[in-house]
Amino acid sequence: MKRIYLIRGAMVDSPPLFNSEHDYTTYDVYSNTSYFARALPPVPRDCPTPLGVVGPKELPDANLIVQTLMKRTQFKPETMGSNALFTFFAQHFTHQFFKTDFRRGPGFQWGGHGVDVSHVYGKDKHVENLLRSFTDGKLKMQTMNGETWPMLVKDVDIQMTYPPNVPEEIRFALGHKDFGLLPGLFMYATIWMREHNRVCDVLKVEHPEWDDERLFQTAKLVILGETIKIVVEDYVQHLSNYNFKLTFKPELLFGEAHQYSNRITAEFNHMYHWHPLMPEEFNISGTTYGVKDFLFRPDIVIKHGMRNFVDGMVHQRAGAFTHHNHNQYTLHVAKETIEHGRTLRYQSFNQYRKRFSLPPYKTFEDLTGDEEVALQLSELYGGDIEAVEFYVGIVVEKTRPKAMFGSTVIELGGPFSVKGLLSAPICSRQYWRPSTFGGEVGFDIVKTATLEKLFCQNLGESDCPTIAFKVPSEVVDTDLTGNTEL
Repeated sequence: MKRIYLIRGAMVDSPPLFNSEHDYTTYDVYSNTSYFARALPPVPRDCPTPLGVVGPKELPDANLIVQTLMKRTQFKPETMGSNALFTFFAQHFTHQFFKTDFRRGPGFQWGGHGVDVSHVYGKDKHVENLLRSFTDGKLKMQTMNGETWPMLVKDVDIQMTYPPNVPEEIRFALGHKDFGLLPGLFMYATIWMREHNRVCDVLKVEHPEWDDERLFQTAKLVILGETIKIVVEDYVQHLSNYNFKLTFKPELLFGEAHQYSNRITAEFNHMYHWHPLMPEEFNISGTTYGVKDFLFRPDIVIKHGMRNFVDGMVHQRAGAFTHHNHNQYTLHVAKETIEHGRTLRYQSFNQYRKRFSLPPYKTFEDLTGDEEVALQLSELYGGDIEAVEFYVGIVVEKTRPKAMFGSTVIELGGPFSVKGLLSAPICSRQYWRPSTFGGEVGFDIVKTATLEKLFCQNLGESDCPTIAFKVPSEVVDTDLTGNTEL
């Protein structure tokens, strides 16, 4: 495991060398954290083509690319059996550090560049204080239908993104302004808030003399530790499908050359636009909802109860991350992502492969593994494989055997993920000790955290449903033995 940490982390420039303002290194790259960093510098503005010296002088229309290569005509399920619980975990988790400041442009961001659980506690101290009860370290929650849920915006004056037609009684106040968009995001927001309050109860028994502030701050550190543990050992384990067990052991890096700081890159953000994973419909306790029915409907979770909703997500197949699998509600995101890549002057897809020690593709069919898609791609890019753009290549790339994604997603995403997760301050020698987490009891919560425990300890029922990122007992057309590649 130590070898994985070191090899993957070493592939990320730390400190970063580039941002989207200049095509060369400046001190601003290091000091101005309002920018996303860059894995590769932007194409110089005076180059003869948008991609430098390769490709056409004018790139194909982004909407034509989306309609030709990305629009879903028939739902393609993810072949490894991944489910909607995985899809929403990815979306919920990554929104704590993928925070594009669209008012300033796609090269800017408003987050903290790392795993900081701001998606649970809010973007700043003001929002955090509004979410807190200031009693026993806990977050404010209310009881509805016999379960605890977040408060409403009318009771906790937090800025959230709800359209005008969303009734006041289902406008919930959450740690991220966009988590009212889909019930799956509301599910995770609620579960983590319940877990925070549960941890506070455990710590209060252990430390009855502690005041509200210390209980809150220590529970927040425990939640951060649980998050990283679950991400490494459940989430990354699933998406990589490695044939060996990944473990979260920060102590392996003690004494090694490792910086406990991180910068999110624009390319990592765009690579993580996994919208094809969203299915066409969801079945909850026998009721079927289309994606449109899910939009801004957090009350669906309350209607069915957390247990039944979670069970529905576990049994719902996710979509495959591939060509022709964006549903109609995410096509605009794909189009904007391509356009933003052009605004940021991304280098070509093959250049990013070379940056992460992968051989460039020589033919379109080698890239896609599909003769028809290869022909469509070739027609769009004038027969020049070097002209394929970053996000387009990410989406149409053939899937690596026994994996959810193509090799570029795995080899680009792996280093950024390892570096980001292991750069959290709690992973340092100074933090990674029992006293940080309220003693052995809190440290044990972190070190034994699992996805299953996160849900089962917060559903309030004795019979916990199956909790996993894979559809149970699902017959899928693939060999499910693990991937042995690093």
